[in-house]
Amino acid sequence: MSSATSTRVLRIGTRASALARAQTGWVINALGVPVEVVAIVTSGDRSAEALTQLGGTGVFVSALRTALEAGEIDVAVHSFKDLPTKPEERIALAAVPAREDPRDALVARDGLTLAELPRGARVGTGAPRRAAQLRALGLDLDVVAIRGNVDTRLGRVGAGGGPADLDAVVLACAGLRRLGRADAITEVLDPIQMLPAPAQGALALECRADDAEVLALLASLDHADTRAAVAAERALLEALEAGCAAPVGALAEIADGDVGPEVFLRATVVAVDGSDAVRRSATGAITDAEGVGRRLAAELLADGADQLMGSSR
Repeated sequence: MSSATSTRVLRIGTRASALARAQTGWVINALGVPVEVVAIVTSGDRSAEALTQLGGTGVFVSALRTALEAGEIDVAVHSFKDLPTKPEERIALAAVPAREDPRDALVARDGLTLAELPRGARVGTGAPRRAAQLRALGLDLDVVAIRGNVDTRLGRVGAGGGPADLDAVVLACAGLRRLGRADAITEVLDPIQMLPAPAQGALALECRADDAEVLALLASLDHADTRAAVAAERALLEALEAGCAAPVGALAEIADGDVGPEVFLRATVVAVDGSDAVRRSATGAITDAEGVGRRLAAELLADGADQLMGSSR
């Protein structure tokens, strides 16, 4: 496709949300080839129910994968954190582009930081992981479950033009940056306070496993360090038998070690009510990123992580 003789128009499937379209726009600009954007509505987009009620893992993914397998699109652009950990036999993870900021961000009224919020402040989030970690901080916050796109959530603290009924919301830095809304952030949350979701801030580009032309094209966008970091985080998630709705936080970073690049992985599992948590870290060779994740998961389980996850496991 990248050759001068190819006339194929690449059909890229995406969810219809503003964030999904922004992410797809980045992919289109990076590829620089003729494309047709195909908007796909997923079960997660059609429902206003909480993620935990929708079944969590895969609710934003299955419709895109179905369209890909049916030949209706050539590429599916996903937020990597939404993907199930089990691979699909006919679908290839063709590229993992360089990651955007994986951390969480606070958007609060009056420019407040997390520590400056008053006791009883209403803080909105749609993620059980964020809710659990907020409660575990012991700040006496009233954590409120919310759904909706980024603008809807920002509006609830007066940052998006809507009626403000919350003191703050917690969102992903990556989404705010990709939408050009980083100016709304009042505090970027240190991973010491709040570990992000596994693969947060990363994109996953999938295509049919037998489509050699598209595989070769997308390979140019693959970022080896990001792929390794996300592989460690997702291997941990899979070994914990936890979905994207489970209260699991994980963040891997790549750094130079004594004998070459290493993966440094931190992870936590927190009780939904914030009453208890286990937190551990591990390091290993970048060539064994998944092994690092599996070994750290075993340590967390030995410390009682399965009991903390409860029914979300």
